[in-house]
Amino acid sequence: MTGFDLLVSYVTFCAIMAGTPGPNNMMMLASGVRHGTRRSLPLSAGVAVGMAVLFGATGSGLGAAFSALPLLALGLRFVAAAFLLWLAWKIATAGPLRRNDDDLEILGFGTGVAFQWINPKAWAAAMSAAATYLPEGAGFGTVGAGAAIMGLVALCATTLWVVFGTWLSRFLHEPRRAHVFNFAMAALLLVSTLPILFGKLTV
Repeated sequence: MTGFDLLVSYVTFCAIMAGTPGPNNMMMLASGVRHGTRRSLPLSAGVAVGMAVLFGATGSGLGAAFSALPLLALGLRFVAAAFLLWLAWKIATAGPLRRNDDDLEILGFGTGVAFQWINPKAWAAAMSAAATYLPEGAGFGTVGAGAAIMGLVALCATTLWVVFGTWLSRFLHEPRRAHVFNFAMAALLLVSTLPILFGKLTV
């Protein structure tokens, strides 16, 4: 495989992992619905930076450390489960859509960055990418380039979910529709994440 083929394969992998439903994108969709595109961009940027940092840390040996410390990985799993259940509850009980609604204001740049460390899908993506695409003994430049690509792809993918949420919000001002949407988003968040979280431990 040539260097270009490897790059295309890696970008495709990142796009699939970043673009498919999961905790990040359910947050982005809900934020887009509640706050619109502009106010949701800090969360999108935070997710992108968090993914890049996580990949960099994993490619630098953090994944091997977790493999050697299964109790630490187990603890991370329970922290992630608790946060995801809380987030699903917040989304499900957010109530009817109001443009001045600040229920999800907590989900800003810092939350996007920090959440990647307890996001099981982010860990699965980072560790799979590092194991598959980084050569043994990869230097700082190679790891950094991989992290930058993952972050850029994540930024594009999450922003698209925000835009979709902003577009979808025009149909959700009627309270009954908003309640159905909230419960659906909460359910999708759990369904798209719990199989990863409680499947084979990957961190």
